[in-house]
Amino acid sequence: MAARDTHQITKVLVANRGEIAVRVIRACRELGIDTVAVYSDADRAALHVRYANEAYHIGPPPARESYLVIDKIIDVARRSGADAIHPGYGFLSEREAFAQACMDAGIIFIGPRPHSIRLMGDKQEARRTVKAAGVPVIPGTEQERELSDEELSNAASKIGFPIMVKAAAGGGGKGMRIVREPAELPGALAAAHREAEAAFGDGRVYLEKLIEGARHVEFQILADMHGNTIHLGERECSIQRRHQKLVEEAPSPFLDDDLRQRMGAMAVRAAQAVDYLNAGTIECLVDKDKNFYFMEMNTRLQVEHTVTEMVTGVDLVKEQIRIARGRRMGPTQDSLHINGHAFECRINAEDPFNNFLPSTGTVTIHLAPTGPGVRLDSGIYAGYEVTPYYDSMLSKLVVWGASRPEAIRRLSRALEEYRIMGIKTNLPFHQKLVDSHHFISGKFDTSFVEHYFNPTVDPARLNPQAAAILATLYAHNRRQQAAQIIGPNERDTSNWKWVGRWERMHR
Repeated sequence: MAARDTHQITKVLVANRGEIAVRVIRACRELGIDTVAVYSDADRAALHVRYANEAYHIGPPPARESYLVIDKIIDVARRSGADAIHPGYGFLSEREAFAQACMDAGIIFIGPRPHSIRLMGDKQEARRTVKAAGVPVIPGTEQERELSDEELSNAASKIGFPIMVKAAAGGGGKGMRIVREPAELPGALAAAHREAEAAFGDGRVYLEKLIEGARHVEFQILADMHGNTIHLGERECSIQRRHQKLVEEAPSPFLDDDLRQRMGAMAVRAAQAVDYLNAGTIECLVDKDKNFYFMEMNTRLQVEHTVTEMVTGVDLVKEQIRIARGRRMGPTQDSLHINGHAFECRINAEDPFNNFLPSTGTVTIHLAPTGPGVRLDSGIYAGYEVTPYYDSMLSKLVVWGASRPEAIRRLSRALEEYRIMGIKTNLPFHQKLVDSHHFISGKFDTSFVEHYFNPTVDPARLNPQAAAILATLYAHNRRQQAAQIIGPNERDTSNWKWVGRWERMHR
């Protein structure tokens, strides 16, 4: 007998854009659920608009006038008759006010409860909450009230340098500064305040001890309405630049079975401490001696959820919808097994040879890699215009292999096949990365890219004319290799013409 919905969901509004909107729409389509897209002026021709059953315009390109306006999203949900809203990641996905607005409007929010978003959204409150549940946290400031810059300076002296200044309401690397000397602290605090206020509308910051040589490891969790909370293993996210993840993999090459079990139990305990529901991620730092510390919780689906899907076989978006319907989640802790190894590369519109400067323009060619174990989550196509209004991520290249070495070889092959022209991308960065001995051996930490892996070009050695000639010759050679080669015919014309003549003569 089929399970019945506690909460009926027949139409989902996807309150996002780009590849994650396409990802959610595809999951809904497989479940037989209609979808509603929203779009700004800049996204009128976007892929998610084409894929959805319905699409509604919500304003001009700036996100603060379109994708971040709660009233506009709720209004579209009402007009379209959507039962539920999936927030994706970014934008309104971790806004308590948005989750509450959905509930007040009688619309199902496919995500956690508002109070869980509030508790874990405030990084200081999150630290206090999980610490009370016995979860180890990085030493830092944990006062309930906002500290002045002078009080933060005094606290920094007690914590000890180097320290990290972090936005209390932030994430995604915004509002973060590393401070190694006391003299650097005033400037770092001022910059973090400004960036946090601009990004999150909340300029509060706090301090954490900087764990040198640490690895960034996170655990995916799921929790349903029936009291079940599980983890789906870890993701290694240490390949970062300016606290922005670039490459993720599952499982981590650094963790052993004992550490994996202990960290998984910690992740479940942290989620239960805030009565968590739906999908979320517990992010940790692990030092060289394999001591681990809770860093923060992301109360949403992560960009890198794909690698967990590849090694567990669990469709996390479908599980989110299943949980929001009031059903028990599909997987159990005992039924989950990690199979093989997976990598995800974030393909961004930026120039890795020019300090990763964002690139805008029209995608003229988009040739996607395919083959066994290759997955591409993309929101672009040939003719798609990349604008300066949103995040620079274009797509996510994901590969799976039976082992880590096999997955690396497959990733190298897929990166070589991937072609995006018309704009600059970080594909060359990823191609160079997979050939790095440190990466291949799994010996890296969060400082790896900054310290050892910064692609540069010597302007004195640039020769645009020679580059154009070589590129033309290379493209011609590849076309020749792809063509079917037929030996020269002894006759004065082609075999096709001779066959045609023979057929006409014998009619």
